[in-house]
Order: sequence, then C-alpha cells, then structure tokens
Amino acid sequence: MNPSASQPEMSDLTEDLIARVIRPVVRGWQSYHVPSAEGMVKLDAMENPYLLPPELRAELGRRLGEVELNRYPVPSYTALKASICQHLGVPDGYDVLLGNGSDELITMLSTACALPGRTVLAPEPGFVMYGISARSAGLDYVGVPLRADLSLDMPAMLAAMEAHKPVITWLGYPNNPTGTLYEAADVLRIVEAAAPYGLVVVDEAYQPFAAATLMGELPRFNNLVLMRTVSKLGLAGIRLGYLSAAPALLRELDKVRPPYNVNVLTEAAALFVLEHVDVLEAQAARLRVARTVLADEMAALPGVQVFPSAANFILIRVPDADKVFAALLARKVLVKNAGRMHMLLQNCLRITVSTDEENAVFLAALKAALHEL
Repeated sequence: MNPSASQPEMSDLTEDLIARVIRPVVRGWQSYHVPSAEGMVKLDAMENPYLLPPELRAELGRRLGEVELNRYPVPSYTALKASICQHLGVPDGYDVLLGNGSDELITMLSTACALPGRTVLAPEPGFVMYGISARSAGLDYVGVPLRADLSLDMPAMLAAMEAHKPVITWLGYPNNPTGTLYEAADVLRIVEAAAPYGLVVVDEAYQPFAAATLMGELPRFNNLVLMRTVSKLGLAGIRLGYLSAAPALLRELDKVRPPYNVNVLTEAAALFVLEHVDVLEAQAARLRVARTVLADEMAALPGVQVFPSAANFILIRVPDADKVFAALLARKVLVKNAGRMHMLLQNCLRITVSTDEENAVFLAALKAALHEL
C-alpha cells in the first residue's frame, strides 16, 4: 500500500496555505508581465535606443572596475545626490531621495502614508504602479477617467478629490501611457486643492522629452513632490529614481527608505554619466526630432489616429489593435498593445520612438499590417 495514498496532495496543502496567509487582493492579481524581446525590434518599453559613445563606455568600465564590491554602499549617497541636484535642476536648498527606480519611490510614498481608510487618486489611464502600490500598502485607490481626447477632466478630478480627500494624488507629467502633457495651470490647481489633506506627486519620468517641468515650483508648495528617473534619459539598466520635496517632508519619507537601496555599481555609473549629461541630453534632442517625424508619417496612414505626445513614445489608434499587434509581432516588431489597459484606449498601440533605422522598420511593418486588415 502506498503510505501517502491517504494523505492530501502537496498542491492541495499549498493552496490551503496560500488561502490562509496571502491577502485576497493579492491572490486576485496577475503578475507584472514583461514579454521577451529576443530577436525583436523592441519598441514597447520607452527606452532610449542609443548607447554611450565608445570612449565613454570604456571609461565607465574602468570606473566600475574600481568599485569595491565587497563593501556596502554608504547609505547617505551624499556625492550622488549632490550631483543630481547640480546637473538635473533641483532648486537651491532642496535635496533628493533616491530609489531603485521610480517603482521603489512609489512604494516608499505609499508605505509612508498608509493608514486604513485613506485613498490614493490618479487620472486614468495612467501608470499602473500607482494603483498597485496603493493597494499593496492597504490604501484605497480611485481612478478618475481622462476625457476622450486624453486630457484632464478637471471638474471630475476636483470633485473626486473633494469627495475622497486623497492622501496622495498622482499626475504623470507627461502621462504614461498617453503621452499627454497636462496644462501646468491645471496641475498647480490640483496641488492647491490637495493642500488641506494630501500630497500631489508629479511624475516627470519623461521630462527629457517634454518642453516643461514643474521642478521650479517646489518652493511654492509644501505638498508638492517632484519625482523623476534616469531610465528614460538613457540609463534604464541601472535602476535609479529620485524625488524632491520640502526638506521636512523629505526627511520623513527617508525613514521608510531601505538603507542600501542603491547599489554601488548604480551609484558609480550614475556619478560618471552625470559628468557627461550633455551626451544624454543630445540623445533626447534627437529623439524629440524623430518623434515629430514618426508622428507625421503615421498620421498620413489611412485609419491611424495619432495622439499628441510630449514623451519618447507615441500612442496611436488603429482599426483593430489586436490584429495589428499580432501582425507587427510576426514581423519581429514589439510594441505595447495598450487597448487592453483601459476602455479609453480601445484599439490603441503605444510605440517607443527609436533610431531612424528602427523607426523605418516599424513603419514598414505597420503599413503591411494595416494592408492586411
């Protein structure tokens, strides 16, 4: 007789354990999925397609080779924070808080502000991590739909803020996945409206590709938090985000930061590249020009609606996004099928602006895909 025949299956025991210990809200989620891009023209993740020049890569390699990997980082990150403030436009008298990408900063903010019954609010469609982080921390989350043209619905935003009194209101500036750059006056009006009860976090992840920033507004509003990342500037692989806010608020947020959250290789790489930030800014300028060219060429295609973008990607609407996405994939071109992200994005695709060569490959594939519909 099999001695285990009368015993419960291990899978049954595991499922029972999961049901007892994992929160129901977590059990109902899907994991954040990043598709494989091997062998593809990768236009789905808003990355800068350009490498550093060969001479800078060689010098960076030398710098990284000198890093003492046997030692923990110095958790104050004084030199790196000073370099960010100096090179990236942080106002005098203001410091920055560092994170392992923007995602960790979003988590820090949710953790610091989490109390039962509190609410986080954001326009939708927007960056999915705002809602995921809020719910992970036990906060309620309210999404306020954009208008059909993907602009802010200010009456709806202000009404939702008055009703829910959010502890955090998130605003992408420009917004992901739409590329929309909201009116600065509207953003500041939201900051003022939130002042009695919460923070407004302006996420400027795509600022290198926009003609605007609200970094200079920090001294005017003690509830304004300005968050950025170096990912879109051309350093996605090192995972470094930063935020700035009123000094007293920054000190409180720093209390929930893990002590060694930025590794020594990231620190060394960022310090080196910030000495040559002009190279990255020149790359961003090339991508802004390419964005205009790509948008114009797509707008000339029958059945394609192009939404204005101030980021390094462009959102378009096509007659059948699922079919076009599949046809692009068959031609080894990977874009983001945004139509499944929100009802306002029905039949929309999001395309990263890339090099002239990759943009040409994409356009040829798009034309062929549309012809097959």
